[in-house]
Amino acid sequence: MKVLVINAGSSSLKYQVIDMDGEKIIAKGLCERIGVAGSIGHIEHKPQNGKPVYDNEVEFPTHSEAIKAVLDVLVSPAHGVVDSLSEISAVGHRVLHGGMKFTQSVLVNNEVKDTIRSYIPLGPLHNPANLKGIESCEAVMPGVPQVAVFDTAFHQTMPEEAYIYPIPYEYFEKHGIRRYGFHGTSHRYVSAEAVRLLGGKAGSRVVTCHLGNGSSLAAVLDGKCVDTSMGLTPLEGVPMGTRSGNLDPAIIEFLANNEGLTAQQSVNVLNKESGVLGISGVSSDFRDLEEAAGQGNHRAQLALDIFHRSVSKTVASYFAVLGGADAIVFTAGVGENAPGTRAEIVAPLACFGITIDPEKNAVRGTVDITGADSKTKVFVIPTNEELVIARDTKEIAEKIL
Repeated sequence: MKVLVINAGSSSLKYQVIDMDGEKIIAKGLCERIGVAGSIGHIEHKPQNGKPVYDNEVEFPTHSEAIKAVLDVLVSPAHGVVDSLSEISAVGHRVLHGGMKFTQSVLVNNEVKDTIRSYIPLGPLHNPANLKGIESCEAVMPGVPQVAVFDTAFHQTMPEEAYIYPIPYEYFEKHGIRRYGFHGTSHRYVSAEAVRLLGGKAGSRVVTCHLGNGSSLAAVLDGKCVDTSMGLTPLEGVPMGTRSGNLDPAIIEFLANNEGLTAQQSVNVLNKESGVLGISGVSSDFRDLEEAAGQGNHRAQLALDIFHRSVSKTVASYFAVLGGADAIVFTAGVGENAPGTRAEIVAPLACFGITIDPEKNAVRGTVDITGADSKTKVFVIPTNEELVIARDTKEIAEKIL
């Protein structure tokens, strides 16, 4: 079975084609500048069968044109990886917010689409684009099963004391205001891989650290999430590239009163102008911060120090939630590729008897970087959200094909 995986953003569309016989990627690509006025769209398609990369400018007024361009290049004699679209058995879609309704991946029907639409207030930037991706695929691939895989689903096993906010309970009842959590497919994948590396340990306690431009952590007990750092939206948690993470909520009112901002403008500052970018004034890219800090830039170093401290504190708090931990996992762009960041985060955890091996920490890929006398395993595990989506899509589609 060949599965097309779609990750639709507001103006972009990432995709992979995975042959589930051996779980091999046979093509991947990206469409950019979809629906951006005055801008010519761009598609880059990378076949994995030895054919040349397709890199071209294409008009993308909507996601439908982007999906059509992807399907056209998939069957192209010069760049394609399938002889006909009939070889694509199903399409899996990443959907940001599934609210409390979706605790697992589902086959898309009209009711599912209506529910995704109803959660747009909880995911105003992502859910509309995710829905466009689904509807565009339905239009150009009629009859092909479409599967929705939700970022929030993995976290729906949290107990009430982990997801209820200490505000009037009626706001939860009326509006569904609660902690939902995100990056669920990533946390799900790497926590399962950690358990495998632990030898399939029953009752495993794993802390997963998905660290990138967007960052979140999760406490996973016996394969189920019991706590996570992101909340109602991806703004809560540790500081990120441009997001503030946790702070005193009265800051929103203070900014409104003293900077002449509306509440929405204040939140926009916290989402797009804060985090390590706001602290450093240099960049939201951690590689740029490390370079600037190495040249003596105090604010760049301060941004890194604040990030490291926040992640360490969150990991330590999850030891209390889990009653200890069998493993800590680093993943995503920063977690996988920044050994210095990993070392700084783990250093304060020496009080729990946790250490890492400096030489192993310098190795890339899936690696056990645990120190010789460490009481807790420390792993680096590259995430694979697309594979999680493809696996769920295959499982669901096989039931109806």
